[in-house]
Amino acid sequence: MPVLLFIGLEDRGKMERHWQQDLEELKRRLLWMGSLSERAVHQAVHAVLDSNQDLAKAVHAEENAINEMQIEIDERVQKLFALQAPMARDLRFLLAVSRINGDLERIGDQAVSIAHAALGILRHPPVMEYIDLPRMTELAEGMVRDSLDAVVRGDQALADSVLRRDDEVDRLRDQLFREMLTYMMENSAVVFTAFEVILVVKNLERIGDHATNIAEDVIYFVAGRDVRHPDIDRR
Repeated sequence: MPVLLFIGLEDRGKMERHWQQDLEELKRRLLWMGSLSERAVHQAVHAVLDSNQDLAKAVHAEENAINEMQIEIDERVQKLFALQAPMARDLRFLLAVSRINGDLERIGDQAVSIAHAALGILRHPPVMEYIDLPRMTELAEGMVRDSLDAVVRGDQALADSVLRRDDEVDRLRDQLFREMLTYMMENSAVVFTAFEVILVVKNLERIGDHATNIAEDVIYFVAGRDVRHPDIDRR
């Protein structure tokens, strides 16, 4: 009997090691998908800032890679649920990964929309300065990057810092809207370009929202707190 018990414990130990390895591989795949989405955003916005049509086209070329990663990660999550009934934090982590996966795919979609707007903008000669656009881009990219780092490290403090930056992204969105509307009123020749820039800004603001969603999911799987709707009484 003790021998059988020992063998059972050894098997359970192997299963636990495999489980942890599978979770680590899932994190790595999620981080890779995040890097693809982040790079797509960077290329899309810099297609506008640097007047570089090739960068915009590169975003369209990478869209399939992001979509394929989304499917792969979904399949990994489903397999882990099927293999073992995860408990507590592992269960919260898998649920969070499933949601984060969707947010990363949508960040990729936002990058594609920015790239599409960039191609429209580049069909016209530059007629304005994009005063606050580089700052908003840097902020949104940093939120995506830090939210993913928070996932990998299980860092609640870093996730909280992402949440605090969302208001600054919204402030820059409003500022850029005002700047573009001013250009449009002063010079009717820039209406099309300014409108396309407004679309870029709106997509950047949505990217910040997705990064915020990811940060909220980090807090959920680390601390077990759902902070998505703080005004709701869950008693």
